[in-house]
Amino acid sequence: MILVQLEKNTMNLNLTKPIVFFDLETTGVIVGHDHIVEICLHKVMPDGSTDTRVERVRPVDQNGKTVHIPEFTTAIHGISDDDVKDKPTFKELASSLKEYIGDADLAGYNSNKFDVPLLVEEFLRVGVDFDLRCRRLVDVQNIFHQMEQRTLVAAYKFYCGKDLENAHSAAADTIATYEVLKAQLDRYQGVDYKDRSGRITQPVVNNMEALSRFTANSQWADLVGHIGYDAKHREVFNFGKHKGETVEDVFEKEPSYYDWMMKSDFPLSTKKLITEIWDRKKQRKLDQLKAHFGN
Repeated sequence: MILVQLEKNTMNLNLTKPIVFFDLETTGVIVGHDHIVEICLHKVMPDGSTDTRVERVRPVDQNGKTVHIPEFTTAIHGISDDDVKDKPTFKELASSLKEYIGDADLAGYNSNKFDVPLLVEEFLRVGVDFDLRCRRLVDVQNIFHQMEQRTLVAAYKFYCGKDLENAHSAAADTIATYEVLKAQLDRYQGVDYKDRSGRITQPVVNNMEALSRFTANSQWADLVGHIGYDAKHREVFNFGKHKGETVEDVFEKEPSYYDWMMKSDFPLSTKKLITEIWDRKKQRKLDQLKAHFGN
């Protein structure tokens, strides 16, 4: 395992609780379909101390059958079927991984769009509800793309002045992401940013709440963008024949659409959200009936 050597002159993170930088290597890039084959968790404590955990994972389907790692993904991250054949499944690791992460915030590179949704998906597959509501999510790629527009390898070169060795291993990418964020905090301290509305702020500050807001996919209601928000902050569909319509209105006029989604190959996290909306709609109707009959 090759870890990136951290620079000593970068800013320490201002933390009120632990934050876990993490990266996944997977069988592919489709949330709801693909599986984790390696995970690296780099835990940073408020006192600046760190701990790193790396696990190889044998991917299995819902029946417990080993999932083949396609050759084209092996060519990217170097992990083959033979490398994980004797490794634990995610189900076997889930409890200890959740305990290790604890209540920590999460950070990564392109993590809001891929790593976080896929990690949540894996937990849900094995019946573990990994709650994000108490966590701040910091996506280092979003800082980079909004401020500079580059890739992780280029970001590491740009911010840290070094070549990223062993790119596409979970460990190297995770530690590089941690180092890039610290360098970004140094570089953008006091730097103006103009958003699409023309408002000027200085958003890259050493505060996880502020970074979470700056890097969040604020228009997404679910983790992968199938469900968004409208101007009134109501959940709306971002795809298909009902794109732009509120989820509640669609479920009211076409209840079978909910059944279709639940039986289709949507991520479990998306299904969890639409079930919450479905139950909320039913509860509202029940409350209306009780109010009407005075019960």
